[in-house]
Amino acid sequence: MSRPGGLPVGPLRPVGSHTPTSGGLARTALPYVDATGSRVVQVYVSNSRGWALPPGDPAQDALFAAGCAARGVPVYIHASLLVNLGSPTPATVEKSAQTLAHALRRGRAIGARGVVFHAGSAVDAGYAETALRQVRESLLPLLDETTAAGGPLLLVEPSAGGGRSLASRVEHLGPYLDAVDRHPGLGVCFDTCHAWAAGHDLAAEGGMTATLDALVATVGADRLKLIHANDSKDLCGSTRDRHENIGKGGIGEPAFAELMAHPATAGIPVVVETPSDRHEGHATDIATLNRLQTP
Repeated sequence: MSRPGGLPVGPLRPVGSHTPTSGGLARTALPYVDATGSRVVQVYVSNSRGWALPPGDPAQDALFAAGCAARGVPVYIHASLLVNLGSPTPATVEKSAQTLAHALRRGRAIGARGVVFHAGSAVDAGYAETALRQVRESLLPLLDETTAAGGPLLLVEPSAGGGRSLASRVEHLGPYLDAVDRHPGLGVCFDTCHAWAAGHDLAAEGGMTATLDALVATVGADRLKLIHANDSKDLCGSTRDRHENIGKGGIGEPAFAELMAHPATAGIPVVVETPSDRHEGHATDIATLNRLQTP
């Protein structure tokens, strides 16, 4: 899984953070990128816990896109956390699809490579089959449209589990991808805290490697497009999504060394969504992950 001496396989992984944008996309995010030493940036383009879909500021969009391009920093969007295409509530499904369509449009405006969204939940017992049909009906038109437009990709992120999640453990991604005929416009975002919360023992020796091996076996070698590197405040299998700084939680630094050495992650952008006071926590975590992959 690694070169002699434990060095990472293949190209280094660009590491960055989820970045604040309040006050202006370019005005706020670009200085944060510089302060943290980010080589990749993830942002919200709408309220993370609301349905409002702001149009954005074309001037800020252009400055942000140009600034990221000049820095060689790829851009990703995280869609609202309310998105749930598997919901038994029709209004939620409709608003979820509208939110993803908005994020894709905004992604094209700022040059984003991908839009991350949570896999969602069936909520009610016995609704899983119907929920996956809803995923198909909602996602296929969006995937066809964004593929024809040249991107961004949609990136499904398995959840932390609980609440009849449609995909939490990595093997659950198989039926999810099958529901949309493994459309080439749908990639995967792997979140370490979510995987840990869903029961993957990443802290065990070889645990991260085994989980990534299972991910590749389930989705294929080229479906992983983004990684969220977050330690956890809670126990393995807790189904609780509470992020901790790298090496400070239950997952631990050795697991992240495995992450940064695995061939499936070679060249894949890594985003930290960890606690940060101003920018210090993110800067420290980015430096830690870079150290773990430095030859």
